[in-house]
Amino acid sequence: MANIKKSRGVLAVTLILVLLVIDQVIKIWVKTNMPLYDTIEITSWFKIHYIENNGMAFGMTFVNKLVLSLFRIAAIVLLCYYISLLVRRGCRLGYLICVAIVTAGAAGNIFDSMFYGLIFSGSSPYYVSYFVPFGDGYAPFLMGKVVDMFYFPLIESTFPDWVPFWGGENFVFFSPVFNFADACVSVGVVVVLLFYQRELTELFKDDKPKEQSTSIDSDLN
Repeated sequence: MANIKKSRGVLAVTLILVLLVIDQVIKIWVKTNMPLYDTIEITSWFKIHYIENNGMAFGMTFVNKLVLSLFRIAAIVLLCYYISLLVRRGCRLGYLICVAIVTAGAAGNIFDSMFYGLIFSGSSPYYVSYFVPFGDGYAPFLMGKVVDMFYFPLIESTFPDWVPFWGGENFVFFSPVFNFADACVSVGVVVVLLFYQRELTELFKDDKPKEQSTSIDSDLN
């Protein structure tokens, strides 16, 4: 039992670190190789489009930047504690993996806010950003901008003239630009909502550790 819990704890930490590294490698490559707003067309429906934002996932900006950064740090601390609790209680492996994926995504974006303003020059449509001595960047601690790049304009068309308010205007489905960290958070949350509702409603109903099953089928269900 103890060895299983330990191995799951190691798995969760390793998964978070791997996803965080992938996220940062993608962002740093984009930031140091593409001018702001530049686009690389992979296909007609998948493009690498470099933008930066101060806000939440998918470029939302309705929360103050400092408040958002502090909220993200608090959320990551709570998620890490939650993961340790899950490991101790012997939750299903799939659920643990989903929570680790969400934690990695949250950590990826807060890393941008914490350090990018300290180590990078400001981005511009006219030149590529570059590394600067630590502390000489474009923004103070916690005020760096989040790098987004994945753009999936699956459908680009025009509203019919008879559509109220938007008739004749262009529209794009799916228009948000996001990053790997956003995708981790979204995928993890959706999978939890679809397949792990029991964990969300029953995990903290009692204080006794749950029975740990060594069955592979039990882990994957």
